[in-house]
Amino acid sequence: MTADNETKSLTESERKITPNLWFDDTAEEATEFYVATFDNTKIGPISRYDAAAAEAAGRPEGSVLTVDFELDGQQFVALNGGPGFTFNPAISFIVNCSTETEVDTLWERLSDGGEVLMPLDAYPFSDRYGWVQDRYGVSWQLILTDPEGEWRPKFTPSMLFVGDNCGNAEEAMDFYTTIFTDTSVGQIARYGPDHDPDEEGTIMYADFQLESQWFAAADSAQAHEFAFNEAISFIVHCETQQEVDYYWENLTADGGTKGECGWLTDKYGVSWQIVPTVLSELLQDEDAAKAHRVVEAMLEMKRIDITGLQRAAN
Repeated sequence: MTADNETKSLTESERKITPNLWFDDTAEEATEFYVATFDNTKIGPISRYDAAAAEAAGRPEGSVLTVDFELDGQQFVALNGGPGFTFNPAISFIVNCSTETEVDTLWERLSDGGEVLMPLDAYPFSDRYGWVQDRYGVSWQLILTDPEGEWRPKFTPSMLFVGDNCGNAEEAMDFYTTIFTDTSVGQIARYGPDHDPDEEGTIMYADFQLESQWFAAADSAQAHEFAFNEAISFIVHCETQQEVDYYWENLTADGGTKGECGWLTDKYGVSWQIVPTVLSELLQDEDAAKAHRVVEAMLEMKRIDITGLQRAAN
C-alpha cells in the first residue's frame, strides 16, 4: 500500500458512503481533536437537536446533533447520540503513512489518553505499524506503507470479524460487492496452517472497493470481547427513492434488521444508514417550522420515504 492519495481521492460529491461515529456528548470535542491531529482537515456543517428530535432522543434542545468533518480527503460525521453504544475495535480506520515520522507523530497524539491494542513496532507486513484506541474509543491502525505497492487512500475503514462472525470476512466482502456498484477486490492474504487458532484459508487481510471507496476486512479467532455495533455505521447517500428502497432491502436481506429513521443492521451486524440527500436540504431550510415538520415525519419512519418528507415540509 502507498499513501499517495493526492491524485486519486474522490471529490466530496462523488462519495457515496460516509462513516458515522456515535458519541455520547463529545462529538464537537472529538472532531476538534481529530482536526488538530491529522493534516488537510476541515470542519463542515453542524446540526442541532430541535424540539422533536430532542424529545425522541432524550437530548437537550439546541445541543449539537451532528458535526461533519474531513480528514485528508476522508469524510466523517460525528453524532451526539447518547450513551447507547460504545466504540470498539470491530471497526477501525487504517491510516496509510508515507514516513516513519508521520507514523510516530500520529501515534504519540492518538495514544495520549488512549489504549494500545498492538504495540508500535516492526511487523512482517510493515516496518512500522501500531493499533491504538484513542481517548474517545475510536480505533486507528497506523501503518508505514510500501512506496512500491498498490495505491490506497489515506484512510480505509476496516471490519474485523470475530466470535461467531469469524470466518465470514470473505463472504461479507462478496455480499457487499454484489450490492454496491463500482466494486473490486484488491489484496487478499490468508491464514496459513501455522496461524492457530485461526483456520487455514480464512482472511488475514483483504481490501475491496464499494462505490470506488476502499474498505478492508479480516477474520480473527482470537478471544475478543466485542462485536459490530451502531457506534460506527456507514451512511449511504441516495439520490432517489428507488436507491433508498434498493439498499434498504438488499442490505437487510438474509437476516438483517430494519431499524428506525433509515438505520439498519446487515446479517453480519454491521450498521448502515440509508439516507436520501434531500433530507439534509430539508433539514437546513431557513423555515424552522418546515424543518421541524420534516424531523417529526422522519421519526415516524423506518425506511425513509422521500415523498413523506416532502409532504411534511410543504
